[in-house]
Amino acid sequence: METRAGDPGAFAHFDLNRVPSPAFVVDEAAVRRNLAVLADVRDRAGVKILAALKAFSMWSLGPVVAEYLDGVCASGLYEAKLGREEYSGPDGTREVATYCAGYKAEDLPEICALSDHIIFNSPGQHERFRPILDAARAAGHDFDVGLRINPLHAEGEVAKYDPCQPHSRLGFPVNQLRAEHLEGVDGLHFHSLCEQDFEPLKRTWSALEPVISPFFPHLKWLNFGGGHHITRADYQREDLIAFLREVKAHTGLELYLEPGEAVALDAGILVGEVLDVMDNGMPVAIVDISATCHMPDVIEAPYRPAMLGEAENGPATRIGGPSCLAGDIIGDYRFGGIPAPGQRFAFLDQAHYSMVKTNTFNGVPLPSIFLWNSETDNLRAIRCFDYDEFKRRLS
Repeated sequence: METRAGDPGAFAHFDLNRVPSPAFVVDEAAVRRNLAVLADVRDRAGVKILAALKAFSMWSLGPVVAEYLDGVCASGLYEAKLGREEYSGPDGTREVATYCAGYKAEDLPEICALSDHIIFNSPGQHERFRPILDAARAAGHDFDVGLRINPLHAEGEVAKYDPCQPHSRLGFPVNQLRAEHLEGVDGLHFHSLCEQDFEPLKRTWSALEPVISPFFPHLKWLNFGGGHHITRADYQREDLIAFLREVKAHTGLELYLEPGEAVALDAGILVGEVLDVMDNGMPVAIVDISATCHMPDVIEAPYRPAMLGEAENGPATRIGGPSCLAGDIIGDYRFGGIPAPGQRFAFLDQAHYSMVKTNTFNGVPLPSIFLWNSETDNLRAIRCFDYDEFKRRLS
């Protein structure tokens, strides 16, 4: 899987020795620039945009996100609580839209109290939990109900990241959708993209719209989900805005988008340090960054993260983490020479889908989290982790 991000931006001038290693460093100014782009699309298209917490949940920036966007989308009770607590804005009006592939009955009353939209993965689950929804409304909670549908139109580059893969568990197959399934449903949600341009969205809509158009008069909104790389420099934003305006005028419905990665694209780095170097047919560097623990998508996707200031020439060095997993390998990189123990380096575009996936396998320490503002050069520690974080996860 390829990523088209990796612009160093202001990090090209950041002194990597200013933070302990390993550490995530997020540039607030870069996040604000991304949010401003999303807010401009929102305003010009006349839609609502929610930040996907599953990709980037650095809640110390919750008030900043609330300055620009309409709220957040959550993937269950914990993210819904985080969204309501940290992203509601000073007036508390920002929205929380919660979707979960499978809700637990004991969680739903609190989710109803926290959420503006509760989106179900199947009509059967919605029907089964109607008594809980009715009780929540009787208790004074106001929320819409949505249904996630599977467009049955695959656009994903890698099957395991494609919600429309064969036999997908995500969303009700749209070819099975009937009018009775929408009783008590206010909107339809679909999410079928992953780090993609406008054209895949347009093709998906072309395949989906004829099937769901008979239901438009009975709905209030449509949610186009996430996976839209809107803040990438070469994304076709003008085409997206024109498309959203057209869909809104044609359907008469309110439209939502839920970008996640786009909020934090090229807004963070992961700083590491070389611990040891040996030769095994090529230079091999052991570093304090673990693909397994700190950047699991490197293995799961897989993909090769861009390195800050990687040299064009010189010997390639294989970089691997400190864990005992044989596959804890980040990739082969050029330092311009053989790196030395103590040398600092950083991987680019690590604010999203790294921080939210870290783990303490093998007792590998979690990276610290720092917030930097490249415009003011203010740098502050948000969180530093220690042994207690590892121990609390165990029993």
